[in-house]
Amino acid sequence: MKYSALTLTFLAISYGSAASESDIETITIAHKQAFRGDIPLKELPQSITTLSKEMMVDNGITKFRDALDFSASISRKNNGGALWDSYSIRGLSGNENMPSGYLINGFSGGRGFAGPRDVSNIDYIEVLKGPGSALYGRSEPGGTINIITKKPQFYQQGQLKAEFGSDNHKRVQGDYTNGLTDDIAFRVNGAWQDSDSFRDYVHHDKFVITPSLYYQLNDKSSLTYEFEYVDQQQMYDRGIVVLNDNFDTVPENRFLGNPNDGPTKVHSRGHQLSYDYDISSDWTLLLGANYRTATLNGYSSDAELSPSRQSLFDDGHTLTRQHRYRDYESEDLSLRFELSGYFEFAGITNHVLLGADAYDYELRTGLYRYRGGNGTYTIDIYEPNYSTGPGPDVEMQYENNEQQNAYGIYLQDQLDITERFKVMVGLRFDEIEQDIFETKSGVASNSKENRVSPRFGMVYELNDAINLYTSYSEGFLPLSGTDAQGEPFGFEESDSFEVGMKFSYEKISGTIALFDASKSNMLVADPVNVGYSAPVGKATSKGFEVDVTGNLGANTEYTVSYAYVKAETANDVVNVDWLVPIPKGSPLVNVPENNFSLSLSHDARVFEQDIKIGGHYQYISDRLGDPADLTFRLPSYQLVGLFAKWQATDRTAVSLNVDNVFDESYIASSYNALWAYPGAPTQFKLGLSYDF
Repeated sequence: MKYSALTLTFLAISYGSAASESDIETITIAHKQAFRGDIPLKELPQSITTLSKEMMVDNGITKFRDALDFSASISRKNNGGALWDSYSIRGLSGNENMPSGYLINGFSGGRGFAGPRDVSNIDYIEVLKGPGSALYGRSEPGGTINIITKKPQFYQQGQLKAEFGSDNHKRVQGDYTNGLTDDIAFRVNGAWQDSDSFRDYVHHDKFVITPSLYYQLNDKSSLTYEFEYVDQQQMYDRGIVVLNDNFDTVPENRFLGNPNDGPTKVHSRGHQLSYDYDISSDWTLLLGANYRTATLNGYSSDAELSPSRQSLFDDGHTLTRQHRYRDYESEDLSLRFELSGYFEFAGITNHVLLGADAYDYELRTGLYRYRGGNGTYTIDIYEPNYSTGPGPDVEMQYENNEQQNAYGIYLQDQLDITERFKVMVGLRFDEIEQDIFETKSGVASNSKENRVSPRFGMVYELNDAINLYTSYSEGFLPLSGTDAQGEPFGFEESDSFEVGMKFSYEKISGTIALFDASKSNMLVADPVNVGYSAPVGKATSKGFEVDVTGNLGANTEYTVSYAYVKAETANDVVNVDWLVPIPKGSPLVNVPENNFSLSLSHDARVFEQDIKIGGHYQYISDRLGDPADLTFRLPSYQLVGLFAKWQATDRTAVSLNVDNVFDESYIASSYNALWAYPGAPTQFKLGLSYDF
């Protein structure tokens, strides 16, 4: 409970110091975004979906990954024992054994093992889909996610919220901002959470606090500093086993690890500094630096995936396990310079974006294990005995020490050819050096590559309500880690094409897009050499999306998101370890062809009280659950969530959230039939918030 007390005390002090009368002028600070320039979203040749803070609050979302379910373009991937965020956009993703990359205010925030991200400091989330690699750089061809954090303001605003719910869920969350002087404003937000789980023995403990400071240097320039402190821990949990396609082999709550392993601990620290300078009314300079460190370490007892070593396939009830210890550490420093503005030339307006970025990234991944013979470290899946004590001693499986140094230069110009027709051209140059040393094998590698990635797009304003666009981009990024022989994966090259329509009427707006993307050197999990990844060659993804937001009358809002994705291998592969052919056209793991999301909210006045009610529906079609077994498919599922919020007073609100109302049993993601992670049954959450 020390974290809860710390959070409450810190926020109480902030409130007390700011509650006194002040003559500080009320000013709303508008923070500029990187990679955006002065081009309105409507005029960008790219599909962009925004996931709002209000949506997250209404639906009781506390995890970043849960918010992404509201965008149908995103599907869940292997969650690393429920200890990292992993997903694909438009069916394409990075290394299956590492967290997915994302941006925080335009800086890399997903490199390293920083654990599942909390939403307490998120203002909104941008899903930047499709061909933007030539601008954002080193991203997946399916798209990029950019988290925009809450920023300091000069006016007083604060909230404290307490939550209680199913599985002994307890959470305290706070947010407060105000001006300290005429030139300096601060903000502090964070959360403490202590919760059990629908999974036996899986307890989650988290503390996160993110203070920030804004300094208005003069009328043209400002400085913003943000700090992030995260400590969390929980049992490493690989989920359940599925025998002979029977998804009811064991109950969804059955823990098949070893409670004596103790929790895996994650620590993350982040610093972000940005400088904004308005050179003139037409030109802006942005400078920024980002430094992040993260560690993840702890034991786990994971099901053995090799059929020749697995007792479960012999007697149907004895699960052979590996005892493992993970020791991961990362350090990430990145810098960015960006100049944006516009000028007239030959009667054409040029919206120019010129930038450069660089990073120094160090990653150490150490995996240690005990892998005995058939039946040497086991658990009965039907009558588990958890009193066997700690697992056997472990030995090094591998230890990768990796360093990446990179820099990039990008230039983009969007030309207003006419009032309605605009053309975008962009070019990015990247040079990346990667050094990897695998301690056990003694294999060292060094590679240095550079690429020029182009971007091209067009926008045509059909009328005041409809814009048509098309875009093409190429991308390039290094792949972290090594295969089972200690050899690095090298680099990935990608291309992406998109054509779409953006529309905006009085009560409805949205985007319809068709896309076609491909990437080389696609990585999937290696089920024979567990803990490693292996390439399956080239992969492609084709499909279309619809994202719509609108109003039904004055008090009802809705969002609809649908994606059809056909993601598959583009060449025949025979893996030498699996001895399994993966033919061209095989589906990619954990990617549904059909993903649909609908959310509704309605404001009402009942018995002179303000009430807000709403709900969320999601449909996920069946999908492949194992990259090496094309017959193992995860069933489709449908989820319904409901919420209600009562504004008891001007400052106090009471909320109720019910997720998975119809208690649907489903598998959220899978690595293998023996590592299938179930979704939660019906969950209740009651919240009480106070605004000041």
